[in-house]
Amino acid sequence: MTGPDLKADLHGYLRVARAAVVWKLDGLSEYDVRRPLVATGTNLLGIVKHLATVEWGHFGAAFGRPDPLSLPWTSDTAEPDADMWAAENESREELLDLYHQVCAASDAVIDDHGLHAIGHVPWWPEPARTVTLQHILIHTIAEAHRHAGHSDIVRELVDGTAGYMDGAGLVGREDPAARRQQRDRLEAIARRAH
Repeated sequence: MTGPDLKADLHGYLRVARAAVVWKLDGLSEYDVRRPLVATGTNLLGIVKHLATVEWGHFGAAFGRPDPLSLPWTSDTAEPDADMWAAENESREELLDLYHQVCAASDAVIDDHGLHAIGHVPWWPEPARTVTLQHILIHTIAEAHRHAGHSDIVRELVDGTAGYMDGAGLVGREDPAARRQQRDRLEAIARRAH
């Protein structure tokens, strides 16, 4: 009997976050996937674009396999935070396809290297620039799950859908009326607290 496979476990957590973020776009209109629902402008399609950009830099570039895809929003002349929203000429299909391509390239790097393989993230400051695959995998998992949480909140603001995948909601009250009642109860508690 063998022990747990840490690399497979970590890779699995990354795959879960990826799937959750992509699932958040299902069934929504073009408007709803692009719509900024919080003051920072965070939107569902922008999160997908951002995570594609993150993985593009974290795995291929850091481990000697730069992806041949060009991401114009990463250039020095790009608009600030251009990886956080979809431009008018960037379709949902293009950005999802990009994300899937980048993830496949990342998966190849993860599959082909041991956790102790050394990589270099050129735009990170020294001494943080030198990383192991394990470090960059954990860093990317944290980033992906952080943004999966953002996606969950944004999607809930759009249409009330919650959870990390279809049929796997982690919210105890699935009935919309029960959710409203609980939200109203919590609002009353908050108002009495000040």
